[in-house]
Parts: sequence; structure tokens; C-alpha cells
Amino acid sequence: MPKKIIIIGGGPGGYVAAIRAAQLNAEVHLIENAELGGTCLNVGCIPTKVLIHTSELYQSILHSGLIGLQPKKIEIDWKTLIKRKEEVVGQLVGGVKSLLRSNHVVFHKGKGVLSDTRTVKIDGQEDLHGDAIILAVGSVPVDLNFPGADLPGVINSTEALSLPNLPSSMVIVGGGVIGIEFASLFASFGCKVTVIEMLSEILPTVDGEIKSHIRRQLEALGITFMTETELTKVIKKDGQLAACVTSHGKNNTITSEYVMVAVGRKPNTSNIGLDRIGVLTNHNNIMVNHDFETNIPGIYAIGDCNGQIMLAHAASAQGVSAVEHVLGHHTAYYPQTIPSCIYTNPEVAGVGLTEEQAKEKGLKYKVGRFMLSGNGKAIIENNGNGMVKIIAGQKYGEIIGVHIFGPRATDLISEAALAIRLEATEDELISTIHAHPTVSESIAEAALSLNGIAIHQANKK
Repeated sequence: MPKKIIIIGGGPGGYVAAIRAAQLNAEVHLIENAELGGTCLNVGCIPTKVLIHTSELYQSILHSGLIGLQPKKIEIDWKTLIKRKEEVVGQLVGGVKSLLRSNHVVFHKGKGVLSDTRTVKIDGQEDLHGDAIILAVGSVPVDLNFPGADLPGVINSTEALSLPNLPSSMVIVGGGVIGIEFASLFASFGCKVTVIEMLSEILPTVDGEIKSHIRRQLEALGITFMTETELTKVIKKDGQLAACVTSHGKNNTITSEYVMVAVGRKPNTSNIGLDRIGVLTNHNNIMVNHDFETNIPGIYAIGDCNGQIMLAHAASAQGVSAVEHVLGHHTAYYPQTIPSCIYTNPEVAGVGLTEEQAKEKGLKYKVGRFMLSGNGKAIIENNGNGMVKIIAGQKYGEIIGVHIFGPRATDLISEAALAIRLEATEDELISTIHAHPTVSESIAEAALSLNGIAIHQANKK
């Protein structure tokens, strides 16, 4: 008799876990209160990239005189763009529904709450019993409590995706990945953007050297950064909003059409019955072991709700690992190979250790750098703006970190993730022949640079 698995949450963790469990002949029940696809498909990864794609094309056309095109007129049709975003989301959500049907996953529309260690109650009525329960309830935006937070025009990242018109100005509170992506998006459309960040720098988890390149590029786009700055309140002023801030001991006011709060996300773990059955949490993060099993045997937590790595592809990988463990199969989950991506223009991607992390660990390492000004394809695409940085062990040359700022970075990073997964060395990257002309050649050049023998840039003696 097949095992019965109940999954609460139909995002990229939950629906992938459901499909994998069905492939392994489990009876699978998936519960989702909102839309299938979760945050990523509906109000996160996918819709933001639809808007970003158009913003990148807009910037390209604005500067197309440099590449031999002379457009007579270009204007932004915001309503058509929002419609396209909804169409893309609808197509992908429909695809998820079709996949669940074809894999015979039983779908339940409603809110799932734990009743006991093997039972989930749906909308307070239907009881569903299973051999294992997987929590994939995701995350929600963190709200800030400040005077004026409830004013019209004070929005979060979800609301920013469906504004009635393209804003002329915006203050973004938070210089993390979400805030920076939206800053790049709106600034690319000509919106005046100011980013407020309490820390001394933006993007705290990004390699420091790469981060400096990102900031310079975004400032060139017209974005103003105010670090070590705290939002104190938002007030109405002359028909707009005024963000009142304290920066380096001084008070300041920034006027804009919108104030967007993008200070991160938190696990969506309230009111799902965790306390009732004794599931351990830490600051709303569900505590799990290396198999993503909680302190209650048979109950698992994957994706954003366990607070480990809030990325859609991490949630999917954790979901696969969890159901394979439930069903007695060998699992393979390698967190060190999880890449992170930032969709600015150009893109940013990294995997493995940053140079700062390598220092903190006391590792003996070396760094190879290749500037994309020496790469033909990058010059064609964006005038060679960007770099590839590789961090390798000093003794054996094993690849321990790769960071890319440039065109196609979010696609190129998979090669680096595979290199780390296979414990590849610099020699193996170098001896892998990369096609020409491609941006990927820069990865091999950066590997050559580890020993000062890059071909297409001058090497430091």
C-alpha cells in the first residue's frame, strides 16, 4: 500500500515535492490556500522578471544609437506590460496545475492547519490523515511599524507589481536583493529612485568587490543610496509622500510618489498549528535536521518556512530531498552549490564562498579576476561592463566560490555551481574548452588569472 503524503503549500517547494512524491508512487495530497506557484510564480521571481525584461529592452533601445539603430519614438505602455505579466504568470500557473493532474496529485483548495502529528484540517472542516506531512508554507513580506505606514502609496513588493501607472519617483526602504532589483527596475524606466538602508552597505551577502561594481552601475542609472539611514515616519506633503529619515545624526526628508518597504521576508508560520503539536521554531523559522524533518518524526518543513535559504530553487531541492527521505530513497542535497541571482542590469550571480567568508573561515585561498572589457561577446552586448571573480584553494586549486557581474550572469553561474559540486579545480576549468565568442569564456579566463596567466587581459607581475 503506497504511503500517503500531505503537503501544505503549493509554491516551488510544495508542488515540486508533490510531483517527486508521485513519481515515487506515493499517494499525494497538496493543499494551497492561495494560487498554485506560491510567491515565486505569482508575486515574486516570475512577474518581477517580466517587468525587468522590458526595462532592459527599454534601456537598450534608449542607447541603441551606439549600435547603429535610430529609433524614432519609444514610450512605455505600462498597462500592456502589466497585462503581459499577468499572462505569463497565468500560463505558468496553468502549467503547474496540468503537471499536478498528470501526476495524479490530489489538490485541495483551502487553508491547511495541523490538528495532530498525522492530521491536517482544511478550512476548519475536512480532516486529512497521512503517513507524513510536509510544510511548504513559504514566507511573507516583513512589515515595518512606523508612523504613516498605512498611508496610501506606502506599499510592499507585491503591491509594487500592480501599480496603476508607472511612478515618477519612489523611495525604497531596504537595500537587500528585493529592494535593489526593484530600484534597478523602476530607475531603468526613468523613475527617480532613492534607496534607504540601515546598514553601512547594500546587499550584505554579496561579495564585497562585486558589490562595489553593482553600486557604481546603479548610481550611473540615477539611483541615490542613503546607507546608515533609518526611516522614522512617512507624511503627506504637497500631494505626495515625504519619507522622514535620520542619517548620520541628521534629519532629512525625501519626497516621492510612492514609498516601498522591502526589508525582507519572514516565514509564514503563524496559525498553522505548530504550537498545538509541539513543532519547534526559532524566530518563526521551523527547526529541521539535515533531512528537513522537524523534531516531530514524520513532519518536515521545506523552503522559506525553515528560514535556511529563501530561494525558490532551494525550496524545490529541499522538497525533493524531503520526499525521498520519507519514501526511503537516497537523498542528495548540497547547499554549497545553491547559486544566488540578482536581476539588475547587468545581472549578478554567485555561488560558494565570498572572499569575505573565505577570510572569516581562515582559509588559504587565491583570487582570479577577469574584466569583461576583455571579452568580445560582453563588449557586443553591454560594452564589456562587468567581471568574473573566482576564489580557489591555495594548495589544490579547488573552486570554492564564483561571482559574476555582467550579461548572462544568472545563466553562467550554473557552470560554477557544477564545478563546486564536482570539486573541480582551476586546471579543470581551464582545460574545459569554452565556445567563442561567448561570455562564458570569461570563466576560463578568470581561472587562468588565478595564476596570473590570463590570455585576454594584462596580468599583474
